[in-house]
Amino acid sequence: MHHISHLVYNHAMTTPSVKKRIGFCCKWLTDPAEVAGKRVAATDHNTRTTTVAWLNRQTRDVAVEKLWDLVKFNIDATKRLVERVGAQDARCHMVRIGSDILPMYTQPDWSWFYREPDFRSYAETHFAEVGRLARALDVRLSFHPGQYCVLASDNDNIVERSIDEFEYHVDMARWMGYGATWHDHGFKINIHLSGRGGAAKFINTLGRLTPEARNLITIENDEIGNGLDTVLDMAQHCAVVLDIHHNWIKTGEYIDPQDSRVMRVIESWRGVRPALHYSVSREDLLLDHDRGVRPDLNSLLDRGFNKQKLRAHSDFYWNDAVNQWALTFADNFDIQCESKGKNLARDQLLALT
Repeated sequence: MHHISHLVYNHAMTTPSVKKRIGFCCKWLTDPAEVAGKRVAATDHNTRTTTVAWLNRQTRDVAVEKLWDLVKFNIDATKRLVERVGAQDARCHMVRIGSDILPMYTQPDWSWFYREPDFRSYAETHFAEVGRLARALDVRLSFHPGQYCVLASDNDNIVERSIDEFEYHVDMARWMGYGATWHDHGFKINIHLSGRGGAAKFINTLGRLTPEARNLITIENDEIGNGLDTVLDMAQHCAVVLDIHHNWIKTGEYIDPQDSRVMRVIESWRGVRPALHYSVSREDLLLDHDRGVRPDLNSLLDRGFNKQKLRAHSDFYWNDAVNQWALTFADNFDIQCESKGKNLARDQLLALT
C-alpha cells in the first residue's frame, strides 16, 4: 500500500473554508445550438485567430496590423471572460483560458513579432490586468497546451518545439503574475505524459524548463497510454491532474474518491486544492442507455462499441448516475468540465450541487 502524507491528507479533507469550484473550458456559449460542431457565436468573450497562409499573402504592414488587432482583442476578450465568470456564483469561479490568445506565437515565420519591444511592453501591461482581475475575483485559471506539446518525445526536434509551445503558455501566465510560487491561486498548465521517451525523458525535459514552468506544470492520466499509476510515479516532480473519464476508458473503473491513488493525487499538489477533469462518453453514441445507470465499459465493448468513440467527450452531462459519482469528488477537488457544451454544460452539473 502506498504511504499517504497525513499532513496533506488532513489539510485537503478538513479545511472548512475551501471554496468548491466547477469550471469550464475556453469558450463562452450563449445557446445550445452553438454546440456539436456548429459555429460558436461571435461574442466579445471569445478569442479570434487567423492563419499563417492568410498572413503570408499580405504585405508586412497589413499582416502586422492584423496581429496587433488580434492581440488587443484577445487579451481584452480574456479579461471580459474572467470578469463574467467572476460575476457568477462563487462555485463558478474557474475557467480554462484558450491557447490562441497570441496567434502564431511560436510559428517560425511570425514569432519575431512577439519579440518586438512594443509587443512585450503591451503584453506585460495588459496581461497583468487579467491576472489582477482574476485574483481580485478569486477566479481560478489554467491553460492546456494542445496534443502536439510532447515533452517526452524521443525526437529531440519535437521536444524543442514542445518546450517553445509550453513556455509560450508560461509567458502568458508570467505576465498575468503567476508562476513565482507553486501553483499560486491554483493556476496550472496541464499536459499529458505522452511520447516514447517516457518518464525519463519527461524528467530530463522538465529540468530544462524555466522555474515558472516547473511551478505551474501538471500532468494528467491518459485514456490509452499512460494511466493513473504511471502518472503518479511523476508526483514527486509535478502535480497530477486526475481525469476520471480517462481512467474509466483505460480501466473500466469508477474510481472511489477515497482510493489511495486519489489521495496521492491530492498529495502531489502540496497543499494547493487539486483540479479534476470530468467528461463522459457522447450522448449520441449511447442513445438508449438508461440515464440513471452508469455505463459499464466491458459490457459496452462486448456489445461491439468502439473504445475510440467512447473516448470522445459529450456535449452535455446526460447521465445522472455518472454526474452524481463525479460530484463525490467535489469535497477535495475543483472540477473542470471538459464537455463541448462549455459553460452551459457546467451549469447543468452545477444545478445538481
